[in-house]
Amino acid sequence: MVIWGKVHLVGAGPGDPGLLTVKAHGLIQRAGVILHDDLVPAAILAVAGPQAEVVNVGKRCGAKAITQAEINARMIESARRGLNVVRLHGGDPAVFGRLAEEIDALEEAGISLEIVPGVTAGTAAAAALGFSLTDRRRSSRVIMVSGHRASKNAPQERTDWKEVAREDTTLIVYMPGNDFSLLREELLAGGLSRNTPAILVSHIGIPEQQQRVATLADLDELPPMATPAVLIIGRTLDRVIRREQLDDIPHSIDSVSLLLSSF
Repeated sequence: MVIWGKVHLVGAGPGDPGLLTVKAHGLIQRAGVILHDDLVPAAILAVAGPQAEVVNVGKRCGAKAITQAEINARMIESARRGLNVVRLHGGDPAVFGRLAEEIDALEEAGISLEIVPGVTAGTAAAAALGFSLTDRRRSSRVIMVSGHRASKNAPQERTDWKEVAREDTTLIVYMPGNDFSLLREELLAGGLSRNTPAILVSHIGIPEQQQRVATLADLDELPPMATPAVLIIGRTLDRVIRREQLDDIPHSIDSVSLLLSSF
């Protein structure tokens, strides 16, 4: 009887090893093979035991070192060798990852799998900056969108910005890129106020964290920031902006360049 291994589809969180779940930490320690995204930091990979084969299967700035089909094949081949496999995603694998495609491939191959969620960038940014994504006094909805298109071959549907651009919404843009001019125009056209607060956060929760604040009117003036980064827009940011103005955030940096003039 052939005994196959199992594939664990694990969220690594935003980068701080302290934000790994207990289950994720244990699986990484015991894994025979770890197939990780490019942006999973060395501090998390260091959790792996000496028995683990650690393989980078990620991409940076759209440049693919390995295709999704090849990642799927590696997971399946490793499991059929009887190994416990950790497919390590940055953040949460269910949020703008290829989790659904990997589940399909593993189920089709008859490989046992388990999904282990991770702390996603939007909630990690809110925690690191000391604010709530929702507030019953001003924001009853959180909407997560991706700044990247899923595929060149996929049908491209335009976002209904009139539905997204509401004053009671906190908008989280993953993989936002560095050019916010089109997003600015579409959100303004959708009805958001020009003085709606926004913040761009890079390397959330680790010593390299940086943030820049703006209003929606000035969104296109935000400077480029290193990946991984997330852009958050909404009224629940008012508290953060006031702190930035008073230099009260413990990990704020001297180079915060854009401050709101009024609310």
